[in-house]
Amino acid sequence: MTENAAAGRIVIDLFTTLDGVAQAPGAPDEDPAGGFRFGGWQAPHPDDMVGRSVMDGMHRMDALLLGRRTYDIFAEYWPQHGDSEVGRVLNALPKYVATRNRDFPLGWPGSTRVGDDLPGELARLRERHDEVHVIGSIDLVQTLVAERLFDELKLWVYPIVLGEGSRVFPDGAAPTNLRLIEPPVSGSAGAVLLRYAPEAGSPETGTMDDSPEA
Repeated sequence: MTENAAAGRIVIDLFTTLDGVAQAPGAPDEDPAGGFRFGGWQAPHPDDMVGRSVMDGMHRMDALLLGRRTYDIFAEYWPQHGDSEVGRVLNALPKYVATRNRDFPLGWPGSTRVGDDLPGELARLRERHDEVHVIGSIDLVQTLVAERLFDELKLWVYPIVLGEGSRVFPDGAAPTNLRLIEPPVSGSAGAVLLRYAPEAGSPETGTMDDSPEA
């Protein structure tokens, strides 16, 4: 967490729509769970800012932490695409998959299972690595955010509304305060990069009469 600044960082990377959908941005068959109809929604909107910021993060990370579903998707795809820059980076990194299933198949070379004691295992990952990135992995992200087990949440938000699919913050998400790290950065296709850090406490309420701008 942010108070443990001397240790390595846990960074979450997510592509989302305006209504918070983060399911299957990359391809129609990436994740059709729940009958999702819009797989590949990101592909028609190439954006130079997104490409640059994603590759910058790729070059800084020295480990990858994934949920089970995203691990399966990546483990099937990236070993077959090792000739790309992203493929070379991901295939070479240590990979950790968060699951309590001790029989979960780890077919991607360099993979290790974690998940029996997530807070403790993340603390050990922080000691071992400088920057661990979580890509996709919506269920895992919701746990990390609810328990403040992360240092940075990066959202690339696209000007699209889908109305269905798995959302970053669904109904019932843990009430959470976040702090904007830097001003939003916009790209050529209308995507906006938002960078947040966890903030202590829970959201407060009040009335507009309490505000100095009221």
